[in-house]
Amino acid sequence: MTIDLKGKRGLVMGVANERSIAWGIAKACAEAGAELAFTHQGEAFGKRLEPLAASVGSDFMVDVDVTDDASLDRAFEALAARWDRLDFLVHAIAYSDKSELQGRVLNTSRANFRNSMDISVYSFLDVARRAHPLMKDHGGTLLTLTYMGSTRVTPNYNVMGIAKAALESGVRYLANDLGRDGIRVNAISPGPMKTLAGAAIGGARRTYKHTDQNAPLGSNATLEAVGGTAVWLASEAGAFTTGEIIMVDGGYHVLGMPQFDKLPGA
Repeated sequence: MTIDLKGKRGLVMGVANERSIAWGIAKACAEAGAELAFTHQGEAFGKRLEPLAASVGSDFMVDVDVTDDASLDRAFEALAARWDRLDFLVHAIAYSDKSELQGRVLNTSRANFRNSMDISVYSFLDVARRAHPLMKDHGGTLLTLTYMGSTRVTPNYNVMGIAKAALESGVRYLANDLGRDGIRVNAISPGPMKTLAGAAIGGARRTYKHTDQNAPLGSNATLEAVGGTAVWLASEAGAFTTGEIIMVDGGYHVLGMPQFDKLPGA
């Protein structure tokens, strides 16, 4: 049983820049020996992604809008034309209107709720269905990203907390559906990280500082730590792990309250 990805091929969806969690995962997978393909949305993200993809030896990039069936069909047709199999897929895609990631969840609009669920949750089911034919004969791994706001109220996370709860349920249902084909489905749940997506949430800097100061390990997770977890899950060492939400947050999720020396008046 080895923890490397030599000879494996993976699709990474959702790299925004070099600070993206998706990039941390892609970089770790490439260093572990994987051959990678990437998706991006729009020309601007494509320009940011191109040098990153090149740095890990990848020349396969395809523009994808996960709300557009035709766009997804073209992407997976191109992937199937390039590769006869897919060993792992990383889904790092989520979205909510920035104006609704502050204040009260009570004020979530119907339009943003629908859009958030479509992009952040349904897209994972949709890409899993398209990846399935490339995995079913030899098995594979589907990975997505979540956050503790799925199960515990987090200020300003609002509809994204509801979306992540649905995503985590989707992980479990997909794990059951696809397990008979040797396909494992898991989610990684990092704590707050300094990413483009994280910055959209109201009070992000204060949240990051709070968890950094209070996590049992005394730090928020790093991109390298999240990447290493993804390598393990996609490797043979993760052969019997499926349907799980893997916490990579310095242990913050075990706390019931802040550390004693961080309590007011301590």
